[in-house]
Amino acid sequence: MARGILSFGGMTMLSRVFGLVRDISFNAAFGAGPMTDAFWVAFRIPNFMRRLFAEGSFSTAFVPVFIEIKEKRSHDELKALVARTSGTLGGVLLVVTALGMLLAPWFADAFSNNVKPVAGQHELIIHLLRWTFPFLLFISLTALSAGALNSYQRFGLPALAPIILNLCMIAGAWWGAKLAHPPIMAMGWAVLAAGILQLLFLMPALAKLDLLALPRWGWSHPDVRKVMRLMVPTLIGSSVAQINLLFDTFVASKLAAGSQSWLSAADRFLELPLGVFGIALGTVILPTLARHHVNTDRAGFSKSLDWGLRSTLIIIIPAMLGLMTLSVPLVATIFQHGKFDEFATRMAALSVFGLSFGLPAFALVKTVLPAFYARQDTHTPMRAGITALIANMVFTALLLALLYSRLPASARTGGWVETLATHPGLHFALGLASALSSYLNLILLWRWLRKAGVYDAQPGWSSFLWRVAIANLAMAAFLLVGLHFAPDFTLAPPLARIAWLGILVAGGGLVYGLAMLALGFRPRDFREH
Repeated sequence: MARGILSFGGMTMLSRVFGLVRDISFNAAFGAGPMTDAFWVAFRIPNFMRRLFAEGSFSTAFVPVFIEIKEKRSHDELKALVARTSGTLGGVLLVVTALGMLLAPWFADAFSNNVKPVAGQHELIIHLLRWTFPFLLFISLTALSAGALNSYQRFGLPALAPIILNLCMIAGAWWGAKLAHPPIMAMGWAVLAAGILQLLFLMPALAKLDLLALPRWGWSHPDVRKVMRLMVPTLIGSSVAQINLLFDTFVASKLAAGSQSWLSAADRFLELPLGVFGIALGTVILPTLARHHVNTDRAGFSKSLDWGLRSTLIIIIPAMLGLMTLSVPLVATIFQHGKFDEFATRMAALSVFGLSFGLPAFALVKTVLPAFYARQDTHTPMRAGITALIANMVFTALLLALLYSRLPASARTGGWVETLATHPGLHFALGLASALSSYLNLILLWRWLRKAGVYDAQPGWSSFLWRVAIANLAMAAFLLVGLHFAPDFTLAPPLARIAWLGILVAGGGLVYGLAMLALGFRPRDFREH
């Protein structure tokens, strides 16, 4: 599993670096405003469905069934599963894609600011959606291919494929924008091209495993039906974060102009630790837990899950503290160029701070969910997901009301709807509400996992948690002292920002590592647990 995480995480790290270049290019070329908000709406809707249908529900339902057939039946049956599943999934998503393109005006109505409408934004969302929606079909079939490759311990290529999306969007920002009118339309072209190219990229690897076959409709095939039965509950259970993100997109569309872009900039910082480690670990651990379950190896199941939980905490807690403490320095250094100004930096940093608070919950959920899906239990995560989804909506309403009540009376003269649509900064409630709902989701999943009696905690948890806590306090203290002496990052010249951020990040990482070593942690502990 450690080798799998290094392979998947290494390729994901490379993808995230290109993603960072993509966002720097995007923000420098287009800034943060109504037109960029239109693109993020048009990209998030099919991207949400992609994570819901493909990475969320489909992958977690497909991989355990694929592993079961791989371990106990013939290769011909395995190849037939790939052919019939791809044909069925492709047929269903072809209809969904067509409906999405037809309903583009309805989506534009729902995700536009009707209180303070911006001329041309509504029509732009419609045009962009008709380019971005077909991305759903191609990227979902890419996820099927990735699931099959991951089941053969081929983690590198699937993790590398997202680089294609980043490269296409970089090309769209720098060169396509010169050809399109308005320039932001080039990003719609880039998204569609990336979906097609990612699918083509994984096909040779499937062919090498003799799994490439013409798609066939297989709705009545028993193995496909089993995947579909497992998939339905996971539409909610494994994709709470994505449903919350779509809800946040809807609410943000009713807030001050730029809110969508500020939230999108913040997502990039969370995607680095989540993608490189959180999602990588969840992807790698699922086939391993499924194998232990199929072979009725409870001890192996417990040890693998225990190792995943400890590894997650070692990486994710310092990532949370680092992102929260350095939210302004990070955004200013990386994004404050071109049309992305000081005000946009402070607004995006608010989102980074709120979302980062939930980073441990986001990552631990990615680790705990495979413990249910490996046993083909999709109903329990669904129950937790529904509860967390409702809680997110309640938390969002309460936090928006709290922030509204704290505004001076002079800012509330136009009523609460107009105030929400014009007063910047209220988007902070969205990130914090998502974090709180994810903690609730994690608590419910953990409680039901222990109740199921399939996991036995390994010895040493108490001393492990103390060591992690002390090391993180030492790191946080270093960062706070360093920020006291550092300049204002929103006003400092670029070279000074880079130098100071390098000192803070490298110094914080060094303090954390030395503290862990002093407290008795050794790299071999990853292998032992």
